[in-house]
Amino acid sequence: MLDRLRTALARDSDRPAVLGATLTGRPRVRATRGDLHDLAEGYARALHHRGLRAGDTLGVAVIPGPAALALMLAAHRLGVCTAILDPAAGPDVLLARLRLAAPALIVADGAAQALASWAAPLARRAQLALPTLGDLAPVVTLGRRWPGAAPSLEIPSGGTPPPVHDGDGDAVIVFTSGTTSSPRAVVHGRASLDAGMRAVTELVRPVPGAPVAGGTFFVLAPALAEGAPVAMPAGRPAALARQLARLKPQATYLTPPELRAALDAGTRFTGRVYSGSAPVSAALLSRVRQSGADEAWGVYALTEVFPAAAVESREKIAFASGSGSGGDLLGALLPGVSARRDAGGVLELRAPQMCHRYLGQPPHDWVSTGDLARLEAGRVILSGRAKDMILRAAENIYPGLYEPSLHVPGVALALIVGVPADDEDETVAAVVELEPGASETAVRGALRGPLARMGEARPDHLVFAPVPVSGRSRKPDRAAASALAARTLSTIPRQRR
Repeated sequence: MLDRLRTALARDSDRPAVLGATLTGRPRVRATRGDLHDLAEGYARALHHRGLRAGDTLGVAVIPGPAALALMLAAHRLGVCTAILDPAAGPDVLLARLRLAAPALIVADGAAQALASWAAPLARRAQLALPTLGDLAPVVTLGRRWPGAAPSLEIPSGGTPPPVHDGDGDAVIVFTSGTTSSPRAVVHGRASLDAGMRAVTELVRPVPGAPVAGGTFFVLAPALAEGAPVAMPAGRPAALARQLARLKPQATYLTPPELRAALDAGTRFTGRVYSGSAPVSAALLSRVRQSGADEAWGVYALTEVFPAAAVESREKIAFASGSGSGGDLLGALLPGVSARRDAGGVLELRAPQMCHRYLGQPPHDWVSTGDLARLEAGRVILSGRAKDMILRAAENIYPGLYEPSLHVPGVALALIVGVPADDEDETVAAVVELEPGASETAVRGALRGPLARMGEARPDHLVFAPVPVSGRSRKPDRAAASALAARTLSTIPRQRR
């Protein structure tokens, strides 16, 4: 698909490719299809000029936008693997990731260099090697060069375009978790990257000419390949509301925290809205539909398998209201995706869009999701994360089995967490975040029924507070929620509520 995208950009070169927004939300063209094509070809020449060849790894720390898209296309043309670097991860984590990925070159914009405190030390390094991190790789600046930053990535003029790599090989490395001593990095090959983007195309169904809003390469590249202009969503909820009101996209992809913030800011949606990377409740999808969307989809996707399953709001709401067996409906497996459960009930997946391996480890046969789930007629129903199990009085409690029922009207997000007790057991707390303007009293009343139906798994405590989130996708942070509950409960007498 990326090969097709590269050639497609050369056609209709004056049509918009990447859209931005003015302060009033009015769309503006940040790059035409021709601009993006020329930039990608120029970056390919620049990387080739610096000696990068098929099989090399390129470290990338660049904010999303036309330059980042063009750089990914340039690396793909050359057969170069792209390692996505997050300078906000901190110096120790960044060092460990760089040592594992071993990039031949790092391309960073000015903001990334400043955030990682690269700029000042780089000014003192004639060899351009990252300071404090050892001589791991030279660094060049993409876009505007700030004072003290690394030299710019120069695009050579003229010359023969570098050859197009034809074949498989590593395409992208995405770091997901792990420690500074043992980072975990997901490696997608060119074939699995292509399969994932084709799966997104079939799910999103972009049509030429109408814009698509989203911030991930997996969403933007298929839209561009189909002839649809793309727009990176504004970061501030109020600005996003103005942007979407003007843009009226045919499809929008936002993470659940972004969706909640957008809804709280009064955003009106159009077309189809997709959300994933964190739990997507039936209540949240219902709010999206009520805010104008024709369809609202929850997408089950892992970095290792993107995407794997999807469910539209109507089906999810019907399941949530009518299921007596509990759990969270993640939807039907997408075409080509196979699923099974291991001996402990943990879901395993295999698909064309499955990553090849974790960096430094053998290739995958199946990918373990870490999710406890059951399979019913091709649909995946989540029970919870295996590692999220709570042990109370020798009773195993799986939060994901019960959390969907806590999303009554007025609840923005809810988690069930274990809180360490003095007797080395755990108590169970439900951390409940209210929607703006919702009444705690009313929500307590609405929760009586769902709590009663939980039986022995009923939480010992209700804690009303914003649910902590973490990471770039702003996923709910269970460890932080547990600590929050512990701090709150330490100030009041222990009692069952």
